[in-house]
Amino acid sequence: MVSTHNRDKPWDTPDIDKWALEEFKPEHNASGQHFAEESTFMTLFPKYREQYLRSIWSDVTKALDKHFIKCELDLVEGAMTVKTTTKTFDPAIILKARDLIKLLARSVPFPQAVKILQDDIACDVIKIGNFVTNKDRFIKRRQRLVGPNGNTLKALELLTKCYILVQGNTVSAMGPFKGLKEVRRVVEDCMRNVHPIYYIKELMIKQELAKKPELAEEDWSRFLPSFKKRNVARKKAKTSKKEKKVYTPFPPAQTPRKVDLQVESGEYFLGKKQREMKKLQEKREKQEEVSEARKQEREKDFEAPEEETYENKLAKKEKKEKKEKKEKKEKKEKKEKKRRSSEDGEEDSDKPSKKSKH
Repeated sequence: MVSTHNRDKPWDTPDIDKWALEEFKPEHNASGQHFAEESTFMTLFPKYREQYLRSIWSDVTKALDKHFIKCELDLVEGAMTVKTTTKTFDPAIILKARDLIKLLARSVPFPQAVKILQDDIACDVIKIGNFVTNKDRFIKRRQRLVGPNGNTLKALELLTKCYILVQGNTVSAMGPFKGLKEVRRVVEDCMRNVHPIYYIKELMIKQELAKKPELAEEDWSRFLPSFKKRNVARKKAKTSKKEKKVYTPFPPAQTPRKVDLQVESGEYFLGKKQREMKKLQEKREKQEEVSEARKQEREKDFEAPEEETYENKLAKKEKKEKKEKKEKKEKKEKKEKKRRSSEDGEEDSDKPSKKSKH
């Protein structure tokens, strides 16, 4: 049989954009008949979203009425439902309506969530609760995705052209399909302990490379950074060495029974009333000890703290100067006394020599 795929296609001209999304209009439904069956989707929402959903439900109804979709809010069961009607002409709009109620349940504000009804916007709700078992570690990694003052999240939103909301155990994202794919990769790897900054750098480089038409058909891997995983040395917890027990062939001594302990203490021979009295007395003694300990703890708060003694530096300096002056004065007086005593001694030695000459 002759191949038919190489036939001329006069309608397929180069100016046609095959990737363009055309709006689905009522005239596109050639038969004009309604759908054979009714499609229904239901989503549960948390209790804290009830008040907000009640306030915006009239706007949700108006937005879905344009596409002939019926919506219901059940506050008893805590559920939102969307259904097709006999007037619904677009077969894909019910899926968009399902995504809308899903986003509203995950705390996405209505003005942002209603954009999902547009043809060029899709959504993705990424579950992050099962990646990490440790709660503290999970909170740290989730916060790493948000970043300081939400800077990391803003950078991801700008680079992927998506709206991202981190709420509880899920991350809700809205935007083009290509951006959603990147967001899912970043979020999942962040919860696997890969920092989002690596992907942000990569996306920034890709954005710059996309501006150059000469690199459109080339491999970009040589321009992208390659980050190797490093094993950072961590301090190991000190484990105390267990002492080896000396082997003995004999079994350990038998633990005494309750009756044996009562016989040793003499409680066994007491009457029923005496035992109760003894237990009550022991209980009161323990209570007194505990109350005394608590009283001491309370009194610690009322103990005056030790105050630092204030030293007047000027007074101390003056005192020091006076002491030095006094010491100098004493030294001077001592020197004068010595000098005088030496002079007196010389005079005494001169007198007898004069007498002998006469």
